Amino acid sequence: MTDASTDPVLLELADVHVSLPSTVGPVNILRGIDLVLDRGEAVAVVGPSGAGKSTLMMVVAGLERVSAGRITLAGNDLSALDEDGLALLRRKHVGIVFQSFRLVPTMTALENVAMPMELAGRDDAFEHAAEALSAVGLGHRLEHYPDQLSGGEQQRVAIARAVVAKPSLILADEPTGNLDGDTGHQIIELLFERRRATGSTLMLITHDPELAARADRIIRLADGKVVADGVGVDA
Repeated sequence: MTDASTDPVLLELADVHVSLPSTVGPVNILRGIDLVLDRGEAVAVVGPSGAGKSTLMMVVAGLERVSAGRITLAGNDLSALDEDGLALLRRKHVGIVFQSFRLVPTMTALENVAMPMELAGRDDAFEHAAEALSAVGLGHRLEHYPDQLSGGEQQRVAIARAVVAKPSLILADEPTGNLDGDTGHQIIELLFERRRATGSTLMLITHDPELAARADRIIRLADGKVVADGVGVDA
């Protein structure tokens, strides 16, 4: 596994296709995606439901395989890696924030955030987890379980978990989708502040125009294709 940290390009997708079998024939979800993200860039991916946004995030994270094409992350060709190799790549380079939080209910906030660093064998996992939770305003909630936290607090824990290891790439799938307007606005501010603090590249999957407008670029998907890419794209 390589770590091309001097390359200004962090992520590249070249003619990426994803097709799934069905009883009536293959369903084409992504149909020739070409995309480049630079280090430190914030990109919002928008488009109607069924456009392929979440599938795009899953293949970038190595959680789904492409049917054709190539994805290169930090100098690593994802198609050349087995499942263990993909897990190691995610552990080193990728932090993910899900709409549904995906916290482990039997773990405290501190344990949830420390988990990825523990899996990496870090002896200082809990120290860094406590620092990450303090940075998102939850230094007083370290020993609370997810069901003892509000939705906004759970999303803060999820953000802390995603950024604790200072990943090269943060992927956020509808991070404000399950939150009310005021809480969602706070999460937007927090997400971009943490991105600046860690120097990570940020890819947002969102239907939220306010959130998309904060990005450096907006990429619009429709029917599995990139139909617009740029600063002035209508979110």
